[in-house]
Amino acid sequence: MVGRHGGEYYDQYLPGALALVPADVDAQAPALFPDLDAAIVTYCSNPACPNSGQVADRLAALGYTNVRKYREGIQDWVEAGLPVESA
Repeated sequence: MVGRHGGEYYDQYLPGALALVPADVDAQAPALFPDLDAAIVTYCSNPACPNSGQVADRLAALGYTNVRKYREGIQDWVEAGLPVESA
């Protein structure tokens, strides 16, 4: 699970999520996700946030084969009463 942008990530995030912003995908993805076939889900704060789509697109361009975007984002997750973590 790849989380939201910068400081927002530390307020609350989905369990097990890692923070990865679009500008850092090329540099950080190989270390974070050495398996190109690993299941990766990107998300942002809500459907209006473009970051999760940008990260997902870049991961796919780098050869990751199992990337999905959780379009509704953490806002939907929280509204559904699902658990979150914070730093």
